[in-house]
Amino acid sequence: MRIRTAFLLLFLLIFAACKERIYTPKPRAYPKVVYPEKAYKAFDESTCPFTFDMPVYARIQKDTAFFDQAPLHPCWFDIYYPEFDGRIHCSYYDISRDHSLDKLKKDAFEMVDWHNKRANYIEDEVVSRPEARVGGMAFNITGPAASPFQFFLTDTTSHFFRGALYFNTEARPDSLAPVSAFVKEDILRLIATFRWKD
Repeated sequence: MRIRTAFLLLFLLIFAACKERIYTPKPRAYPKVVYPEKAYKAFDESTCPFTFDMPVYARIQKDTAFFDQAPLHPCWFDIYYPEFDGRIHCSYYDISRDHSLDKLKKDAFEMVDWHNKRANYIEDEVVSRPEARVGGMAFNITGPAASPFQFFLTDTTSHFFRGALYFNTEARPDSLAPVSAFVKEDILRLIATFRWKD
């Protein structure tokens, strides 16, 4: 009798253990992003011949080295977003014989075109603000490219300003899309308020 009870108990335990259970994996989660409230202040550095509105939650970081050399102009800087670990790399050139407008525009287009390897689509838009003597191009880059947005602004005679947005993370367009959209609003504000000092 004891043996039958033991076998019956063992059979019931094995049967209960073999019961089919359906497990559903949890979806992949991304960290919650807390967006700061939109507010702007004037960017007005003495080393730069322009001004624009920049977000109060971003910081200016001056470039101190460019491929182990001094930057070509003292007005090279990054607009750094500490909450997102992202930055807008900004560079300025005086238009001259060494840096002609055609060469600077060609370089800007080549830098955008370099992202074609990974981009799904690159949408360009002409920037035209004749009242402020500001013209240029803005490039919205979709897909798993390193930079989701780039632009250049110029007065076509003396000044050329270029910016490119980068995040210090693997390019995952789906998870970065809300943050990119948030920062793109700031870049569009920068472009809309950009003015040359002279």
